Amino acid sequence: MEKTTLVIMAAGLGSRYGGIKQLEPVGVSGEIIMDYSIYDAIKAGFNKIIFIIRKDLEKDFKEVIGDRISRIIEVEYAFQEMTDLPEGFTVPEGRTKPWGTGQAVLCCKNIIKEPFAVINADDYYGSEAFVKVHDYLTKADEKSTDYCMAGFVLGNTLSENGTVTRGVCQVDQEGYLVDIKETKSIQKKGESAVSGEKEGEETLIDLSSPVSMNMWGFMPGLLPKLETGFVSFLKTEGKELKTEYLLPEEVGRLIKKGEASVKVLSTNDKWFGVTYKEDKPVVMDSIRELVKKGIYPEKLF
Repeated sequence: MEKTTLVIMAAGLGSRYGGIKQLEPVGVSGEIIMDYSIYDAIKAGFNKIIFIIRKDLEKDFKEVIGDRISRIIEVEYAFQEMTDLPEGFTVPEGRTKPWGTGQAVLCCKNIIKEPFAVINADDYYGSEAFVKVHDYLTKADEKSTDYCMAGFVLGNTLSENGTVTRGVCQVDQEGYLVDIKETKSIQKKGESAVSGEKEGEETLIDLSSPVSMNMWGFMPGLLPKLETGFVSFLKTEGKELKTEYLLPEEVGRLIKKGEASVKVLSTNDKWFGVTYKEDKPVVMDSIRELVKKGIYPEKLF
């Protein structure tokens, strides 16, 4: 059986929500959101999980999910630490913010040897995207720089409880990613979405726009490229206290340099997640509905 890995970025748990309450149960039998992603991934054919976490979360994380999942599928851990920098670089005094999703994936450089998908820990993606990404990865050449991304419909990814940040995508006629713009402060307004990223201004965004929810499919050859990109980032922005080396932005740079192509795999599944505390009841109701429809069993594992 061909090896494919699911990388789950969980080092940022708690940063927006407060505490690590994204690890609280939301499912009918006490499951957390990650359980549903892992269930869908295994069903799609993934056979290894890498959790990216902070060292200080390790005990709680393993108690809530890690030890349980390791009985079902091969599990490894990568630890994202602010001090884990290339030689010659140090953390600037006063910086408390992690280095971002690009560095998070880079933390896996010594344990990823196979095609891999990347997701956020606190997002529900739906089963369709896992199948499409897995199938794409297993058909591609491992030395290829032809990657993929699950493209969600913006209108299916908004929260009722506040603004969100989304990677708004520009896609060519053949379905390949041309550009991705990390857009902040997006919310629904009437029949459109608006971004209040610029103070005092609102930018209209079509609700049908394809967006990235940080669900990617890569080959292991991406990791040296991330390493090179991180060094460049640190040289230009490493002294700033809040800048982040973001995975979508680095992928965008690679596309523009002709060093990668990314096929956007459209999915109509509805996203939900716990960006805000008020999202939790919505997530619980949504999962209950999916169980009623027979999409998930009452007890996943």
